[in-house]
Amino acid sequence: MVTLEEKNLPKGWLLVKLGEVCKIQSGFAFKSEDYKHYGNPVIRISNIVNGTVELTEDTVYVSHHVVLGLDEFRIYPGELLIAMSGATTGKMGVVSNEIPSAYLNQRVGKFIPNPQKIESSYLRFFLAQPGYLEKILSNAFGSAIPNVSSSFIESLALPLPPIYEQKRIAAIAQKADRLRRTRRYALQLSDTFLQSVFLEMFGDPSKNPKGWDCTTIDNVVALSQYGTSEKSNYEKRGYPILGMGNITYSGHIDLNSVSYVELSKKEFSGLKLVPGDIIFNRTNSTELVGKTAHWNYNVDAVLASYLVKLKLKKEVLPDYFVALLNSNHFKQLFQERCKKAIGQSNISPTLLKEFPILVPPLPLQEKFAQIVQKFERLRTQQREAERQAEHLFQTILHRAFRGELTSSDINEEPASELLEQSPPKQTKPETTAKSGDTSTRDTAKNPDTFGKRQDTEAIQLKLPGFG
Repeated sequence: MVTLEEKNLPKGWLLVKLGEVCKIQSGFAFKSEDYKHYGNPVIRISNIVNGTVELTEDTVYVSHHVVLGLDEFRIYPGELLIAMSGATTGKMGVVSNEIPSAYLNQRVGKFIPNPQKIESSYLRFFLAQPGYLEKILSNAFGSAIPNVSSSFIESLALPLPPIYEQKRIAAIAQKADRLRRTRRYALQLSDTFLQSVFLEMFGDPSKNPKGWDCTTIDNVVALSQYGTSEKSNYEKRGYPILGMGNITYSGHIDLNSVSYVELSKKEFSGLKLVPGDIIFNRTNSTELVGKTAHWNYNVDAVLASYLVKLKLKKEVLPDYFVALLNSNHFKQLFQERCKKAIGQSNISPTLLKEFPILVPPLPLQEKFAQIVQKFERLRTQQREAERQAEHLFQTILHRAFRGELTSSDINEEPASELLEQSPPKQTKPETTAKSGDTSTRDTAKNPDTFGKRQDTEAIQLKLPGFG
């Protein structure tokens, strides 16, 4: 994260408050009794997902008459929003192009940059620095769940270079951002590969078109064991412990963030994971309960209590078992049969063992396992490419906002002159659609939004110090 000190900024730059170049507009307090399953989307904090604003399954809507006269709360593709309350305060997202028009709910803020003073893409990349908002919120509120105001966000400091330099920095960052998104998308696409291979080799498990033998999971599991309920820590005291967040939806193991637990040698010996073990997520939300992964690491680790360790009998191989339980068929079964409670759902080992399972010939399972091994080697290469692209992006941001990528054009208008210009006004896209009417897609372009441009040029980065 950039340390902001005006004395360290290049000539022509200023350290300003966000409110001097951008305003934050809070949303409207819609009434829950007006919510419907159709109509005009209402964007809430839950709609901000992984840097974008999307229409999720829990999106609520309001009718046309509810939004009459609420044009100031209407949002459009490309605009940047921020969560202003709750545990995820500070998370931001750009409104997706799939949302032609929607309305801003309370506790969600919208950035309205002054186009004469700041490039919207420059502002977005500055705020995207890892830890920037999190550190500010932590310093301001400590461990309490924050509830920030527009004035608080507008009081944040940012370095303001001349407009031309802002555009230049944003263009460089955009290319690096496109590269990392491409790497990330390639990794996401690969998640569907094994399921396609699985269906080709074994058929749809809901129909069993190949006529495989059918039994229950109880008959193929030799041992089931709950994880430990001992309190974990992040100070690396003891042994690594996996939680439900370390298992991805598609059944991969993510060790990027691991906590630790202190156990005696005897306790650890009884709980230790060994290659070939199956990890089953017994407690989670209804959509995520039942995530399953194959532990194939020679690393000392144990499981937390929301996870269950399974050991299989020789008739079923771990790679086949994991692919089966992560299939769409089983995910649907888990959602239908799990024990639901407020905020979480559960599938105990006893309940899991009641589920039916198809048992194809072992040679076919072995062939599938060989494909999985080759695939995992490819995914390792993809993850490394993604890591390098992410590192490049963050390095560029770090250097750019320290002024280390600044051009030497002495004719640029200094940032001090930008602040003397008119105050920011919200720019509305030209559209023929009436307020509240989302039946037609609004394809008008807003020249001052955070939208993603369709850029087909080759991704080439030529930067000082990057070769």
